[in-house]
Order: sequence, then C-alpha cells, then structure tokens
Amino acid sequence: MKQTVEFLAKFHASDTVVVILAALYVVMSVILFFVMRHDKRLSQKHGWRVPEATLFLLAILGGALGGVLGMQIFRHKTKKTKFVLGFPALMLIQWALLILFLLPN
Repeated sequence: MKQTVEFLAKFHASDTVVVILAALYVVMSVILFFVMRHDKRLSQKHGWRVPEATLFLLAILGGALGGVLGMQIFRHKTKKTKFVLGFPALMLIQWALLILFLLPN
C-alpha cells in the first residue's frame, strides 16, 4: 500500500490541473444528480429507463457524489446493493485521488 501511495504521489498535479479535476468532479456530480432524478421520474411513469451501466459510467467519470445525493434525495436505487455500496465506494476513491493530487511532492 505504501508503495502505491508513493507511486501516485509522484504525479502531484499543478494548480491548474487540480482546478480542472475539481471542476470536472462538480460538473459530473451535477449531471449524475439530475440523471438520477430523470430516471426516477421515468420509473414512476413506467417509461424507458436510463441503463444502470450509464449511471455507473457517469459515477466513474466523477459523478459519484451526485449519484449518492440523488439516491438519497430522490429515494432512487436505494434497494439495489450495487448502487448502495458502489456509488459511495467510488466517491471515496475519487476523494482519495483528489487529495493525493493536492499533496505536495
């Protein structure tokens, strides 16, 4: 584990890169939050649904926080274990990576 952290620490990012990553994280979280709301409404109307793979792709691309918030606020996907465990796990991983980028060399 220590070797992995040391390896990742070598990739300390410049301030510009950190700002871009943080902005991407916020934008993707907002997108997934509203996609969760949209999918919840579609489920209530028995319409075509957003594929679960799409929800996870958005979470992996930085939207995990929005997915967690969307699950809680809209009470959507809260009975599916892969979402209940997966979105928070992705969120923690993303936070850890962002913190590693913020650490000085």
